[in-house]
Amino acid sequence: MTSFSQMPIRNNILQPVRQWLDSIKIHNAKLAHWLCKTIPAQCPFERDIKLFGCLLFHIPPMCKLNPLYEEIVSLRFKALCYLADECGEDVTVYC
Repeated sequence: MTSFSQMPIRNNILQPVRQWLDSIKIHNAKLAHWLCKTIPAQCPFERDIKLFGCLLFHIPPMCKLNPLYEEIVSLRFKALCYLADECGEDVTVYC
């Protein structure tokens, strides 16, 4: 288990990757389509486990455990905005 004193170290190690992901500009429709197809719109791990219609248990979304989750979701949003605003495409297929 990670102690609170180690959290800043892990965040500092990932900071260059976060900055790189945040700095990516989308200027290519092919790249934007690839990002929208590759990065899921919602966490694929969240599930309700049911038996005969009764909820046995709920598996919570695990994506938020990813330390780069916010940056990756932001990158997908940039790609969607590029396709909608710059290319004039209908992005509802990615929602």
